[in-house]
Amino acid sequence: MQNHVNEAIQTHYTRSDLGEVILAALAKAGKDVDRLTPEDLAPIDQFHIRGRMATLELARAAGLDAAKHVLDVGSGVGGTSRCLAKEFGCRVTGIDLTEEYCRAATMLTDKIGLAHLVDFRQGDATALPFDDQTFDVVWTEHVAMNIPDKTRLYKEMHRVLKPGGTLAIYDVLAGPSGPVLFPVPWARTSDTSFLVQPDELRKLLTEADFTVTDWSDTTQAARTWFVALAEKIQKEGFPPLGFHVLMGADFQAMAQNQGRNLQEGRIVLGQVVAKK
Repeated sequence: MQNHVNEAIQTHYTRSDLGEVILAALAKAGKDVDRLTPEDLAPIDQFHIRGRMATLELARAAGLDAAKHVLDVGSGVGGTSRCLAKEFGCRVTGIDLTEEYCRAATMLTDKIGLAHLVDFRQGDATALPFDDQTFDVVWTEHVAMNIPDKTRLYKEMHRVLKPGGTLAIYDVLAGPSGPVLFPVPWARTSDTSFLVQPDELRKLLTEADFTVTDWSDTTQAARTWFVALAEKIQKEGFPPLGFHVLMGADFQAMAQNQGRNLQEGRIVLGQVVAKK
């Protein structure tokens, strides 16, 4: 099943020549593509609800610092990896299922001068291509929704963590009030969406030998953020650079459904820190 799901997920996320598409959008937005800064990439870099704000909140909760080597599971075009490296000075290795995202992530990281701290590899989160006890922190934002075999996912994360290491999670979880409306940014249909409820996630982490040390429900903050985003798009339209560049023409429908899913309690948001 996992191989079939992986193929469907890669189809969902892949855009050919994504790096060139992003550079063209940056140029259209008036950026100098030969002198890019992290701020230039901000509208596309944090492909998850509440963006950079949520990333920094989780990083502080996880106690990141320059001594840490972080594995960013589901690194996408590398925005979170670059943010962590720049803000905390830590070394970050990103891994993503989609080869096109890894290529774009590497190119963008080179252009803003962070290649000495950040690298990317294509790979499967349920079969991580790393030795046991390699990383101080395993990090994942808005990724597990696409992975059916969560038992393997969290056991693999546990395996590659050093003893006493930290697992940092920010994910979309199943809400109490009914099924998700599709399409959404992580899935066009239910075939590639595998949400669990908060108590299920807690059980999975315990079964993988993690100890949960911090759990925050950030759903209300996400709702507030989404309302503001929807109003801005309605008033100004989509900017030259934004998540629609990654997802294509149907991103507007995805965003509308995401807002409804949040408002109607079909999804909730969890920020979780656990220890090995």
